[in-house]
Amino acid sequence: MAKVLVAAAWADGDLNADEINSMKRELLTKIPDLSAQQWASVAIYMESPVDEAERGRLVQELRARITTPLGKQLVFDALNELVAADGQVSDAERAAVDEVRAAIEGGNSSGMGRVSRLFKGRSTPSPAAASAPNREQYLDEFVRNRVYYVIRRRLEQGGIAPKLSDAEIRKLSLAGGLMAVVARTNPDVTGDEQAAMLATLQQNWHLNAEQAGFLVDVALAQQPDDLDSFRLADAFAAVSDYDERAQLVDALFAIAAADHAVNNDEVEKIRNIANALVLTHQRFIEAKLKATRPV
Repeated sequence: MAKVLVAAAWADGDLNADEINSMKRELLTKIPDLSAQQWASVAIYMESPVDEAERGRLVQELRARITTPLGKQLVFDALNELVAADGQVSDAERAAVDEVRAAIEGGNSSGMGRVSRLFKGRSTPSPAAASAPNREQYLDEFVRNRVYYVIRRRLEQGGIAPKLSDAEIRKLSLAGGLMAVVARTNPDVTGDEQAAMLATLQQNWHLNAEQAGFLVDVALAQQPDDLDSFRLADAFAAVSDYDERAQLVDALFAIAAADHAVNNDEVEKIRNIANALVLTHQRFIEAKLKATRPV
């Protein structure tokens, strides 16, 4: 039900940060016992717009789980609350809610749109729903490497041609995520910090300007809470050698120093990342001195 509510809220193609945070609070209040994995399977639908086909698949999956009149009423009550949440409901959102309601009701033959036509009279998944988009196939990436998840989705939806292997994209996404973590240690990312990110990706990992810009844009677009530095560093350590990990820490210090100062918060953030990367303390100090030594 939570997934369907999120999908309906996306009907007009817009769900801003305040709306997402409000929805998170509401859903966690109403469904307090979700496991971390279950919550991730809901949150993944908040990351980007849910189109009509994907919304249809979610509605059909929900309908198949409703076995009592009370269950149906709970869904209708939740839809009513969604519509009344902020008092501002677009025509697209209202149409989506009406389609969901008609699909759950199951007896509508008035042509309420693609969703109601798809589900009319069905209680098991249709071939159309089975072939609809399902972003949950990337749930592990969404949890473990958010930058990779977003890049993969954008490429599938017609983004730039990567000209890189999937393994390279995964590794660079981990590095980009860690760079974004350090750049966001101070909330406002400066132009100099972005330039340092672009420079290290082009010089150390040999990306062209388009590839580097794409990766930096995606990495910096992620919410801080969605980038777990320990998990990212641990995954990067698993796919890189010692020299490459040391090179990454050099790059992190260069980003921190891009605004001409490395503060204590940045040093501690990079220290924790270096520990997760299994670098020696001596190598960490060397990287710090490179960035803080007077020119």
